[in-house]
Amino acid sequence: MTIAESSSHHVYVGSDVVVKIIDAAGHSRLNREIALAPHLPAGLTAPLLDSGLRRLGTRNVRYACYTRVPGAAPGMGMSGIDAVTARSLAEEAVQRLGRLHSWIPAGHIDQILREPLDHDGFTSRAALVAEVENLATLDRHETIPRRLIDGLTAIAELAPQQAQVVVPVHADCHWDNWLVHDLRVTALLDFEWARFGEPADDWFFLARFSGPHTQTVLDVISLATMTPLEILRAECEVREATYLASDLCIALKHPETYSRMAAERLHALEELIVERFWWRHTQ
Repeated sequence: MTIAESSSHHVYVGSDVVVKIIDAAGHSRLNREIALAPHLPAGLTAPLLDSGLRRLGTRNVRYACYTRVPGAAPGMGMSGIDAVTARSLAEEAVQRLGRLHSWIPAGHIDQILREPLDHDGFTSRAALVAEVENLATLDRHETIPRRLIDGLTAIAELAPQQAQVVVPVHADCHWDNWLVHDLRVTALLDFEWARFGEPADDWFFLARFSGPHTQTVLDVISLATMTPLEILRAECEVREATYLASDLCIALKHPETYSRMAAERLHALEELIVERFWWRHTQ
């Protein structure tokens, strides 16, 4: 088996199976994925073959073994993918996410999706305003230009009063978590952040990490969901502001550990506020 890159697990890929392993004392999100996998809409993700706990030396480890689905991830930014292919993949991804959003989980699966999860996503205007204020307080050395803080504040003050929790969402469906084979989408992976939310919680990830194809993906989502582009842009903007504010707060609290993340998020914040990322094709 070969080792696959992962920021939170040990992942091993064989010819027929993929195995994810994590210290059982770590985060519990893999438990969520294991519980959800057999109940998700058919054909949406890789089939779960086995899971459990094993003793490894002095530690307990949790594992999940999946059927290996053909394909490779397009990757963040969809590098090297032409416009026609990007549109086709986006249409398939939106269709699959639509199946997830229309899925009606029952019993204990419904309860799992409703369990509290510190997902750093948008929950309410008040929470976002508070997070931006916290960010300004933590930025004692003024590493974040004031215009960027003011831009986040402006977005927060126009955000919806409350996020809805109405449909199952993946909540991490960037292009590193999709598999594509022969120019067709074959699976959506990593359901560890799945929860109840709004469809826009997924549309944000799909569009934001499409690189030069962001506008194309927004058009595909808008057409498929009959959502006006202006509303879709605003929903995505609020969600990006929320994630960036949260991540920058973490980076400021732990500067030695998250220096690289801080630089990446600061660049993204510049794009969001100064370049008006979600609106630049409307000018």
